[in-house]
Amino acid sequence: MRTTLRLFGKIVIVAMVAAFAVNETSAQSEPRAEQAEKAEAVIAKAVQYLGGDRYLNVRSQIGRGKFSVIKENTVVSFQTFVDVIVFPDKERTEFKGGGTRTIQTNVGNTGWVFDGAQELIKIQSEDQVASFKRGIRVSLDNLLRGHWKGDGTITYVGKRPATLGKRNDVIKLAYKDGLTVEFEFSADDGLPVKAIYKTAGEDGSDEVKEEDRYAQFIEVDGVRTPFIIDRFTNGQQSSRINYLTVEFNKSVPDSIFAKPSSAKDAKKDIKL
Repeated sequence: MRTTLRLFGKIVIVAMVAAFAVNETSAQSEPRAEQAEKAEAVIAKAVQYLGGDRYLNVRSQIGRGKFSVIKENTVVSFQTFVDVIVFPDKERTEFKGGGTRTIQTNVGNTGWVFDGAQELIKIQSEDQVASFKRGIRVSLDNLLRGHWKGDGTITYVGKRPATLGKRNDVIKLAYKDGLTVEFEFSADDGLPVKAIYKTAGEDGSDEVKEEDRYAQFIEVDGVRTPFIIDRFTNGQQSSRINYLTVEFNKSVPDSIFAKPSSAKDAKKDIKL
């Protein structure tokens, strides 16, 4: 669950984005190299806001909190979670709710899931692994840490109206395979505001606009991180990640990512 929220990547993400209509400056008429240079400047400003080298030197993240599903502005269900990340591509997320535990763990191109309700451990399907990897690619951390380099390009789109007369800088990350994400940052101080992309609807139906909004930035060990991430689907809030605690650069044993040999082992609490 990355600051972006890779928790949302635990829900199926097949993101294929088109450019969104915005109130832009003349950025699109500028040479591509100049657009990329402006986009790099926006990223550098955001990294500085989040803690500079302290942010870039984060190697692991452990987050604990609550995940809520929201429909028609009402919380219809919530689960507690423990999310462990070793950058760039190891993650284990445990959800607890209704007396059951669910675990999803990914390492690169592999992954497994523990279904506590059925007490079954399953190897992730290709689609599940692909969803996890797409979750990484649309995440804020992936953009700011530069893990997209070699697989995509960035351009400065322009400025977009924000709240109270303020404006956000907008940059677009376009991958070689067509996946595209737009990120907004406060033009004043570089504060990350949101990420916008589109996912395929169920059974290949019309595309769905997804928007992740970052809020309640709190400084932890010199690193600012959002403790609230709200997901909006087609303009309506659909979920919320609410971190209660976040720890950086704590030692994480490789053993927690290994597939358990039995349901009994899977149900054991991990020690961090």
